[in-house]
Order: sequence, then structure tokens, then C-alpha cells
Amino acid sequence: MKKIFYLFLALFFSFPVFAQSDKKTSGNPVFKGWYADPEGIIFDKTYWIYPTYSAPYEKQVHFDVFSSKDLVNWKKHDKILDSSSVKWAKRAMWAPSIIEKDKKYYFFFGANDIQSDQEKGGIGVAVADKPEGPFRDYLGKPLIDKFHNGAQPIDQFVFKDKDGQYYLFYGGWRHCNVAKLKPDFTGFIPFEDGTIFREVTPEGYVEGPFMFIRNGKYYFMWSEGGWTGPNYSVAYAISDSPFGPFERVGKILQQDPNVARGAGHHSVIQIPGKDEYYIVYHRRPLTETDGNHRETCVDVMTFDSKGLINPVKITFDGVKPVTIK
Repeated sequence: MKKIFYLFLALFFSFPVFAQSDKKTSGNPVFKGWYADPEGIIFDKTYWIYPTYSAPYEKQVHFDVFSSKDLVNWKKHDKILDSSSVKWAKRAMWAPSIIEKDKKYYFFFGANDIQSDQEKGGIGVAVADKPEGPFRDYLGKPLIDKFHNGAQPIDQFVFKDKDGQYYLFYGGWRHCNVAKLKPDFTGFIPFEDGTIFREVTPEGYVEGPFMFIRNGKYYFMWSEGGWTGPNYSVAYAISDSPFGPFERVGKILQQDPNVARGAGHHSVIQIPGKDEYYIVYHRRPLTETDGNHRETCVDVMTFDSKGLINPVKITFDGVKPVTIK
């Protein structure tokens, strides 16, 4: 009988189901695989990260998503959208942004990396009934398929303002535009002066716009430098309006030669009801030279007494568990 008892104890304490609960921090990267341009967001008390599948352009024909209840343990949801569902998208499906409206999930993405108005591609929209999809092409064509104010139609970010109006910030090639979305996301509403695309490019802007509101102020953020280089980084500005003016304050995320290079193209998650923020971004391990070898990381983002963003310390540890109540 004693032998059976001791055998039971040995099996109980070695059983792997208990391993996950012992994880103290997320670690960076927060999940395996080469993923970049991550958008972090909360839906129904669950964290979601929607990244670019980081590979050669011809292989970037699908999106995966990752979910977590605590920022530490992540579950992968495979191929929530791919080019078989978007007939006009052939390659370079990039930098998703997602928003929930009226119990539908609208997924904005770039495709084809167009270099002129004569090429087919740009920014598209897909829709699903659940955050993990499956998503289907919403319009059957790109939402934006031309260059306006010099902005390449990539790197879109959907922003909901305090008054309920939705805007689309986007742009590569060192130009950023904002446009006012129709309520059904099928197109745009002209501004008072009749224009549709208003340029809001701050000094140093390259790509990857993101915006959030804190204490009534609009924090506009973007990526600088070259995406394959070690100088890739994130800077920001603060304004009283979503249209600026956006005067550059400075960099808050960049490489640490002891940790990783090329830290950039980020998003920000705020814990509901708390002044607690996390930055979700990609970076390149020190051991990697391939431009596509980028991984998704999460670190703490804080503010000083004046409301300025403190420089982010990029870590190998990542973040501690945080559940949403």
C-alpha cells in the first residue's frame, strides 16, 4: 500500500498540467514565431494580439491571432484571414488593426505593397462575428487604393474618438493621413473643407501610426528609422485634438544593444479603469540578421508627473500576469 501511495505522490507532483500556473512573467517574445507590427487590444476581458506574419512578401498571405486572459499565457488561433478570402490580395498582407462595432469585428489590413496608383492593392477591410474570426472580405475591393498626400496606403490604425466618431490613421513613405470613417466602414465622410484625406505628418514620421487618449490629451505615436535596421524606434507627440498639431516630443522605444535591435511598430493596451499601460511591439534578436526575423514583445509603459511617456525599458522578462476584472 505504501508503494502505491508514494507512486501516486510522484505522479501528482510531476504531472505537467501544473507547469503553466508557475509562470511568473510572460517572457519576451510573448509567443513563438516570427511576428511583427502587433496590434494589442482587449475584447470581453481577453487580451488579443493581431500581428503581421513576418516572412518574405510572397509568403505573407495570411494572419494569425493570439489571445490571453492574463498577458502571460497565450493561445494561437491559426489563419483567421488569408488571401483565399480576399481575391484582390496577393502578397504582403501587413499590420492589422481591429475594432468592434455593433457586435461585429472589423479587421483593417494592408496588402500587395503597392508602389503607384496603377497597381492593385492598398488598405482593405474584413469582418467577422468573433475576434478569432474567421474573417471575410467586407468590401470586395480595397478601402484605399491610391496615394493621397504622398502616403503609401499601408499601416492603418482605427481610432474611436470621445464623441463616437471613428477615424482611420494610416501611411507609409514618411506621410500620415487621417480620414473620417462612415458608420458602416464602407468609405469616408469628407471634412468641413471638402477634403477626405487630411495630412497630419509629424517630424520624423516614417510609418506605423497609433493613438490613444489619456487625461483628455491625444497621444499620437509612430515609428521612425528603417524597419530592417537597428535604428527602428517609436516616437510620440501630444495634442488637444486628434488632428494635431503634433509636435514631436521624443523617442520612447528603441533598441538596447544588450537585449535586441529594431524595436518598433507598436501598439498600446490600457487596463480598463486603471492608469496602467503596456506597449506591444516587435524587435529583432541580437543573433538574427534576416530582416524578417522579428518577434512580438510586451513591456510596461509609464508616465512622469507631467504626463510625458517615460522611455520604455525593453526586457527579456516581459510582464507579470494581469487579469481583467
